[in-house]
Amino acid sequence: MTFRPLRFAASVTALAMGAALGLGPVTPAQADEGMWTFDNFPIARANAALGTAIDQAWLDRVQRSSVKFGGCSAGVVSGEGLVLTNNHCVASCVAQLSTPAINYAETGFTPATRAEELRCPGASAEILMDITDVTARMHAAGRGLSGQAFNRARDTEAAAIEAEYCKDQPERRCQVVSLYRGGQFKLYSYRRYTDVRLAFAPEDRAATFGGDLDNFNFPRFAIDAAFIRLYENGAPVETPTHFTWNPDRPTAGEPVFVSGSPGSTQRLLTMDQLLTVRDVQLPLDQLIMSELRGRMIRFGSESDENAFIVMDPLVGLENSYKRGIGRMRALVDTDFMAAKAEQEADFRGRSGDWLAAHTAAGGADPWTTLSAVQDDVRRLYPAYALLVARAGGGSTLYGWAETLVRAAQERDKPAAERLPEYADTRLGGIESRLLADRPVYADLEQVRMEWWLSKSREWLTVDDPRIRTLLGRESPEGLSERLISGTTLADPAVRKALWDGGLPAIMASDDPLIRYVLSIQGVTRSVRAEWEDTVEAPTAQASEDLAAARFAAYGDSVYPDATGTLRLTWGRVEGWTYQGTTVQPFTTFGGLWDRSTGAAPFDVAPKLLAARDRIDPDTVLNMSVSTDTIGGSSGSPAINARGEIIGANFDSTVLTQRNAYGYDPSVNRSVIVTTGAITVALRDVYGMDGLLAELGVE
Repeated sequence: MTFRPLRFAASVTALAMGAALGLGPVTPAQADEGMWTFDNFPIARANAALGTAIDQAWLDRVQRSSVKFGGCSAGVVSGEGLVLTNNHCVASCVAQLSTPAINYAETGFTPATRAEELRCPGASAEILMDITDVTARMHAAGRGLSGQAFNRARDTEAAAIEAEYCKDQPERRCQVVSLYRGGQFKLYSYRRYTDVRLAFAPEDRAATFGGDLDNFNFPRFAIDAAFIRLYENGAPVETPTHFTWNPDRPTAGEPVFVSGSPGSTQRLLTMDQLLTVRDVQLPLDQLIMSELRGRMIRFGSESDENAFIVMDPLVGLENSYKRGIGRMRALVDTDFMAAKAEQEADFRGRSGDWLAAHTAAGGADPWTTLSAVQDDVRRLYPAYALLVARAGGGSTLYGWAETLVRAAQERDKPAAERLPEYADTRLGGIESRLLADRPVYADLEQVRMEWWLSKSREWLTVDDPRIRTLLGRESPEGLSERLISGTTLADPAVRKALWDGGLPAIMASDDPLIRYVLSIQGVTRSVRAEWEDTVEAPTAQASEDLAAARFAAYGDSVYPDATGTLRLTWGRVEGWTYQGTTVQPFTTFGGLWDRSTGAAPFDVAPKLLAARDRIDPDTVLNMSVSTDTIGGSSGSPAINARGEIIGANFDSTVLTQRNAYGYDPSVNRSVIVTTGAITVALRDVYGMDGLLAELGVE
């Protein structure tokens, strides 16, 4: 899902917002709200709301046909490993496969045969196979502990569980997932595919028509769709369970389900936590991102080659920045925040008996604990954000260096003492991503490193001893130039030798970036340890107690925050009315021609424009659906009650950015590119007859 700035304020009365969001006296999810896990999907409630008759068998087929693809979602659409996702979800792959001389973003990627499908460097795709409840084990592991001991015990137990379930199964990935912010823990077992090949992508202008002006808006006129294919042992994977392709015209009011892996929501945070997000975390993130955005725009303006290099990372950065704008506007909306406060008051009122019993047994008031932690969050967040979460500024080379150094250090430790990301079960994925052969552009790498070093010095101040370790006597510009120009980590063979050689090879390396990362380990590790001990551990413990209170108050009628795991939401094909303006749920190719001006960003892609006379102008291009989605839902299959795929989610409406904190069914809309539009593109624009035959389209 892409994120774009609001074009007008979205404010309603506290009473109306409370009712719409379920934030008033009735807190359990209502209407179309909820990103539900597949092991607790309210089948009866969905059927009652939609007039459908789905069952567990239907749910199982949808689960096994849904794909997690990087930070996006996707759906299997043939028995030969063909997967539908969004074009913007394969943009990095397209960029990595392109060169300034052959730019697939401009021409589209249209292989005539499967032999011409190209592997996406470092990409992987996963299908969720099983969900197992491991709550009792995880809760027992941390019982009676605090701080780092609590974190370490939990991490160790999670690694042990993952190892037990995925032992001797290299094709599997197991992940212990925290749900309800520690109220439940589930083991998610995935079938993992590491050979993912690009099978089709349209011209970028076909997928991004309207640019920033149209993005995160509706009506939309975008063919934001692409196909990848799963391979294993050099051959396409057999996928007998898959969605059936339905290119028929959708109808208004039609029930729609969206299955995908939404990234993150914060609907279960307390008011104190939300205020910290509003006052400390989002402002810092937005300010530093805005400067990086400016630096990258300037870099791209310096030459055509730079523009090509920066195109994909700049789009990703702008989406994150604009998502932050929308979230800030939600958190400063007095009506919205009043409704959130009303929700919390209702929750606390319903939890009185639980709290009395909890404190009588010696437990702490979780609301009080979380309130007290906020002082530490405010104090520690700048250093944590800059020296841990954003270390290296997004430089690929720095990321490789840090991974090599940390992996070598952690692999020498007993499993129970390692950082959780370096558990044995996760090393295979790390190695695969680390050794992938992908292009690296030194000039852009230096831009990122300069930005990170300068922002760290600015926010933490020149006199902070950690900055003295970070910079020594060098400037951000000079240090970044020395490190990036001198490193040899762009060579996969160098990375492989360091990975295979372990700690002795790392310690013996004279690569300047490896030496630099080694020199700042004391600083970055101590900042991380203090954050985990002072913020993460008490927050996790108090949140676990709040989850128990929530279950006591509302039972299983509540759903967990999104965590990047597979979820299912439902709604209908429908438009909306806001401030007296009614928006219809469909756009057509005829509308695309009418909206075109011939000048960017309203210029139609050349191949698409050339096919105009072959396309029925009444064909539905995009539609709006009242499903509950957020970032990470990009590429999610939109399916009907028969389990047929009718489109792919690629965006949401301008009013939906606050969806991180609450759902409003009156204006919340997902934006879907229809299978009918994709069929037209494959047949009439790009001549992809082989894919059409595979999809069963005559």
